[in-house]
Amino acid sequence: MRIESYGRTDVGLKRGHNEDCFHILETEGLFMVADGMGGHRSGEVAARMAVDTIAGFFNATKRDEEVTWPFKLDKTRDYVENRLLAAVRLANLRIFESAERESQLHGMGTTIVSLLLLDDRALIAHVGDSRIYRHHANEFVQLTEDHSLLNDYIRMKKLTAQEIEQFPHKNVIVRALGMKETVQVDLSTVKAEKDDLFLLCSDGLSGMVPDPKMEEIVKRQPDLGVATQELIDAANAAGGNDNISVVLIRIGA
Repeated sequence: MRIESYGRTDVGLKRGHNEDCFHILETEGLFMVADGMGGHRSGEVAARMAVDTIAGFFNATKRDEEVTWPFKLDKTRDYVENRLLAAVRLANLRIFESAERESQLHGMGTTIVSLLLLDDRALIAHVGDSRIYRHHANEFVQLTEDHSLLNDYIRMKKLTAQEIEQFPHKNVIVRALGMKETVQVDLSTVKAEKDDLFLLCSDGLSGMVPDPKMEEIVKRQPDLGVATQELIDAANAAGGNDNISVVLIRIGA
């Protein structure tokens, strides 16, 4: 499997600093976006800690398959699924412990969305409202479900389009790394095929740019570097209310 990827992050137009973070570990086929939260720049610390911990765990377990894991294996899942889940859970624990230990980091947390590409499948692990989309067979589909207050309301009852648009707490998430000592991680698998394109993003993109506009950009622009910039430009043109992070991955022959 040949993989082409490109990532970009931008502070946006309304924020004083960037609390988003992305990480590309092509040797492992691992891609991540994190969107931090917390005062005094601690969200930036949490996001960086998340992606660094996950990447570090993958590097450590690649070098030594006998290395002791911080969590027991889930016997209902295979090795690679356990590896990804353990990495995300370890990131949660480290963020939580740091926030408990250091007063200036108290209350910090972060979303995480991660994609692990294998020979014929893609594993997705996420917590929060950062998203993964896939362009496959001329369809552009969101593969993750937001862990947000708005999404909880949508699931409980049918909201009209106007009610969704006017919902007063769109940015409130109900699950994130660092909020508790343990975390529930959503894990899913899709088949990975030639010409599939995956888009990972923070809500600075998905909250500002409608899905059809994102689809139009990735379908029209074959250069991933240019496409990431066009997506960020679209978010800023719509107001740039938040930090914006985008990672694009295309599977070749």
